[in-house]
Amino acid sequence: MAEFHPALTQADWSAVWLTFKLASVVTVILLLVGTPIAWWLARTRSKWKGPVGALVALPLVLPPTVLGFYLLVAMGPHGPVGQFTQWLGIGLLPFTFAGLVVGSVFYSMPFVVQPIQNAFEAIGERPLEVAATLRANPWDRFFTVMLPLAKPGFITAAILGFAHTVGEFGVVLMIGGNIPEQTRVVSVAIYDHVEALEYAEAHLLSAGMLIFSFLVLLALYSRKTSVWR
Repeated sequence: MAEFHPALTQADWSAVWLTFKLASVVTVILLLVGTPIAWWLARTRSKWKGPVGALVALPLVLPPTVLGFYLLVAMGPHGPVGQFTQWLGIGLLPFTFAGLVVGSVFYSMPFVVQPIQNAFEAIGERPLEVAATLRANPWDRFFTVMLPLAKPGFITAAILGFAHTVGEFGVVLMIGGNIPEQTRVVSVAIYDHVEALEYAEAHLLSAGMLIFSFLVLLALYSRKTSVWR
């Protein structure tokens, strides 16, 4: 009797590539969008700091399906985002890669904003005050002083944002569905294999996710250990 050796199908490899593409795009967007938010949260004394910080951190406690549902409604044909995108002529975002990007940006935002905010807060005001005495303008102070000093926070944010996007399930399933080569990511592919009782294929994808997650955490904690030393 021939021995069965499970292997990833072309659809599985497409899901792996789509997941990597999604995580890369979302990480770049979150670094660009999350940095000014983190900077404002780290420095402001506004009464809105609490509500804004809570809003950013909401995905940490909110069930992914709840967030996915409300994003789906907002981006639907009768939602404000959906009506706006239709007015722009780009159609609706649900069940598209762009929709996955939007949902993933919201869902992974705290994993990027909070490490950068913590880095800015740890640096404090003193370096900026010294730069100001040297007549550096606010932009110079930010790009030549704060960004280099906050580099560890940015690295942590990029790693966590990328890894968290890779591991998404509820949000991407609600917004993107399960369209091969368009919205079918690794987590959804694993779910499909389990539903079809294809446990060998599910094991392959799950083992890859497990190894990836361990290596990400190992890199993160190893870097923190080296910094502490």
